[in-house]
Order: sequence, then structure tokens, then C-alpha cells
Amino acid sequence: MNNLPDNKYILVVDDEHAIREMICLALDQDNYHCIQASNAHKAEELIRENHPALILLDWMMPGISGIDFARKLRRNKDTNSIPIIMLTAKAEEEDMVRGLDSGIDDYLKKPFSTKELLARIRALLRRSMKTDTQNILSVKGLSLDANSHRVLANNQTINLGPIEFKLLRFFMENPERVYSREQVLNNVWGDNIYVEERTVDVHIRRLRKALEPCDYDKLIQTVRGSGYRFSSQS
Repeated sequence: MNNLPDNKYILVVDDEHAIREMICLALDQDNYHCIQASNAHKAEELIRENHPALILLDWMMPGISGIDFARKLRRNKDTNSIPIIMLTAKAEEEDMVRGLDSGIDDYLKKPFSTKELLARIRALLRRSMKTDTQNILSVKGLSLDANSHRVLANNQTINLGPIEFKLLRFFMENPERVYSREQVLNNVWGDNIYVEERTVDVHIRRLRKALEPCDYDKLIQTVRGSGYRFSSQS
């Protein structure tokens, strides 16, 4: 049984009809609500109508590519928190990093098994739908409200993707301690880990970039040979 609310959907965006049908059949059998689009333009319409809980997005599509569409979704405040899994035949490491840099949350290489796809969907939904119960965290004018899912820097809103938000929350809850990449993965991504350790570096870069305009990127420190530390001390 999945964890998806009855009024929510998973959107499959792929220009190959057979792949969409295969994925939707697996989703339907696992009690998910599946909607599908063959291109980014149609996907935008479905997102406005349904606001899906998760998007499965093909990289190579006619018109707007999956990478460019992911960037567009991340720039929009109404869609920047929707989890995205990229589906692609591109297998090189630099392609994976490029995809993660575009704002996607996970990366699945074609061909893939529906069993693995469903496992990744469940893991990502658990992370994105986890109930936040802690109060506001605050460090030197940087505040994170776990209940409203907002980050403010000197009362100015900082827009973060779902992984960057969880990453910042983890660091703010555990300041002044050094964590290895493996420890960050275990604490932020959870028990079901399907990503490589260098993925942590990608998301750290994205988090620092979001905090840089307000000069809070320096709070996330690299400890050479050990990992990362969140500290208000130089």
C-alpha cells in the first residue's frame, strides 16, 4: 500500500507512449493515481490542474528537454517543492550530476525495473511527506520553520528544493558537529539510499548557492577529509 493521499497524483512525462503505459500500469497496480504527458507543455497543464505529489520526468523529449523543464519547475514557487525523479538513458556520471544540479531529487537510468522505480517513489514520498513537528530553528538571523516549510534570512524568503530544505534542517538541528557524506545520506535521505555519496556535494552546492545572496552560505563549512559542519563560528 502506498502513502499517497487519494486526491494526489503521480505525473509521468515521457514522449514514448509504451514507456508511459508501462509505468502507469505499475503505478495503478500499486494503488497510485497516474496521469501522463508526452511533452513539457502538456505536463504544465496537468500540473496546474492536479498539482501532482511527484513527477517522473524523461530527460530527452522534443521541444523542452526534461532538464530545462525541471529548472523551470524549480524557479516557480508553486512547483518548486514537487519531488522529481529523472528517467534517462544517459549513464555517464557527469550527466547524473548535471541532472541533480537542475533540481531533480533522484535519477533512474533506463532500462529500469518497475520494482526499483516503485521503491524509489515510496522512498522519495516518505521523505517529502514526513510530518514536521519541531518549532522554528534560528541561527544568526537565519530561521527555518518546519511546520510552514519556510526559510527566512533576515526576514527575506529563501526558496529551497525539498532536499535542500531537509539538508538545512538537519544541519541546523545538529550544529558544530562534523558529519561525513555517508552520515549525511543516512540522516537526510533516510534508510532507503539509492544515491551516491557525491550526491551530497551536489546538494550542498545548491544549498550554499541559495544562501549566498544573504551571506549565510559560510555557515556550511567543509572539513577537509571528514565531511561537513554547520557552524556560526569562523
